[in-house]
Amino acid sequence: MNVIQKPNEGEYAPYAIIYIDQVPDDGLVVNHLQDNLKAVQTLVLSLPPEKLTSRWADGEWTIKEILVHIMDTERIFCYRALRFARNDDTELPGFEQDDYVPYTQANKRKIADILEEYSAVRQATITFFNSFVEETLTRAGIVSGQRVSVRALASMIAGHELHHLDSIKENYL
Repeated sequence: MNVIQKPNEGEYAPYAIIYIDQVPDDGLVVNHLQDNLKAVQTLVLSLPPEKLTSRWADGEWTIKEILVHIMDTERIFCYRALRFARNDDTELPGFEQDDYVPYTQANKRKIADILEEYSAVRQATITFFNSFVEETLTRAGIVSGQRVSVRALASMIAGHELHHLDSIKENYL
């Protein structure tokens, strides 16, 4: 697995610190992505099916919606990393996560299908970040007016998932 050092301040937008702080500062973010996948699968498969489509409060997402949101965000962050890794300096827009969720149809999907897709997305992310050399990892671009590096995006993917895993444990268990 590729060693990816934690990004320095200035390599990510201020909001991203809540995700980056979730990831250990050991250079093993790719390993953490693999471990996170296993943790999510284990947790989700331990829950009764009705729990996966219930909301812990009005207006909150279900566990299935959270899982699909994690995949959507991972794909978007990987796309950003691809653009910056290939030295594309085109500024990229943000995205409105709340606008995506109603169109996922997550609650109508089988959990096995969601987890199969989740695993495929994660495997693609791992092989993608393992393909980079140090020089690539420190390349950066602009998203919504904020500088972000390729390695920051790797940490943001892992930390974003951990953030939601903690939320599931806190609100659903």
